Amino acid sequence: MPTLLIVHHTPSPNCQAMLEAVISGATAPEIENVEVVRRPALSATASDVLDADGYLLGTPANLGYISGALKHFFDQVYYPCLDATRGRPFGYYVHGGSDVTGAVRAIDSITTGLDWRPTARPVTVTGEPGKADVEACWELGATLAAGLMN
Repeated sequence: MPTLLIVHHTPSPNCQAMLEAVISGATAPEIENVEVVRRPALSATASDVLDADGYLLGTPANLGYISGALKHFFDQVYYPCLDATRGRPFGYYVHGGSDVTGAVRAIDSITTGLDWRPTARPVTVTGEPGKADVEACWELGATLAAGLMN
């Protein structure tokens, strides 16, 4: 059964709302035969990445960059997973208080280096997530998971 790995750093209610919407989309009744595994960024391992078939990343934008937790995740898995995960699908969401540009640039740069394939538009939100933002997160989760269905 294909596996979608959700790696997230969720320090705020706004990030929590986005994570819950992503999970809801990824585990919707229409999604069949896809295992969804959730890992906080500080707990996710190279084995988690190697065992998964696709990835969904979530982070706040902290001081113009991805969270330290997500950066730590990438530092731990980059070289052990580099060759084995090339071409795998991924998507992401970012929440920021006022700007997410640096965080988006960082994720794009790191995942380009990993040669992961973006398969859904990223969801970027500044301020409190509105209804459309939550729906976009639901769609992100559903799109990534549906893409893994056999």
